[in-house]
Amino acid sequence: MRRKSTALLALLATALATSCGGGPQRQERTEPPPEPVTGLRAFFRIYPTARVWAEDVQGLRLVSLSIPEMKPKGGAYPAWRATFYSPSKAAAKSFTFSVVESYGNIHKGVFEGPAESFSPGAGERWEPWPISALKIDSDRAYEVAVQNSQDYIKKHPDQQVTFVLEKTRRHPNLTWRVVWGQSESRSDYSVFIDASTGDVVEKMH
Repeated sequence: MRRKSTALLALLATALATSCGGGPQRQERTEPPPEPVTGLRAFFRIYPTARVWAEDVQGLRLVSLSIPEMKPKGGAYPAWRATFYSPSKAAAKSFTFSVVESYGNIHKGVFEGPAESFSPGAGERWEPWPISALKIDSDRAYEVAVQNSQDYIKKHPDQQVTFVLEKTRRHPNLTWRVVWGQSESRSDYSVFIDASTGDVVEKMH
C-alpha cells in the first residue's frame, strides 16, 4: 500500500511540474573555454575581413602574439597578427585575431588596424606572397623545428617560442621562422621551415 502511495505522489509531482513549467526545461548550453589556435586557422579567420578591405590582398606577414591571459600550446597561440598587401591600393594593412580580450589593442575576434603605404622591392624587407603558398600550419612547423633542435632545447628548456611567417630575399619560398626568444632581434636561435613542404630550410644560430 505504501509503495502505491509513493508512486502516486511521484506521478502527481511530475504532472504538476510539467503543467507549471510548460514541459521539461531545457538545459542551457555552455560554451567550451577558449583555446589557443594555430597560425593557419587564425589567418583564415582574418582573411575574409582583409578581402573586404581589398579583393586583391596578398599575404605579407603572420606573427604569433603572447598575452598574459593564456599560454600557447606548441604551435597554437591565443592571438596572432596578420599583415596583408594590396597591389591596387599600394598599401599594407594589419589585423589581429584573438580568442580572448587583452591589453594593447588585442580584442576578441578580428580587429582591423590602419593601412600604411607599401611598395614591394622599394627597400622593403618583406615580399608579398600568394595565399595558396601557405600549406603547412604552425603546429606542424613547431614539430619539425623541435625534432631538429633537441640540443638547443636541452640547454634552454624554458625558452619562449615565437612564430613568424614571411617571405624575404633570404629564402626563395614562404617560410615559417620558429624563433626561440621573445622576438627575432632578441633571439640567438631560429629554425626556418618551408611553408609549402614542411622541410627545414635553415637553422640560424
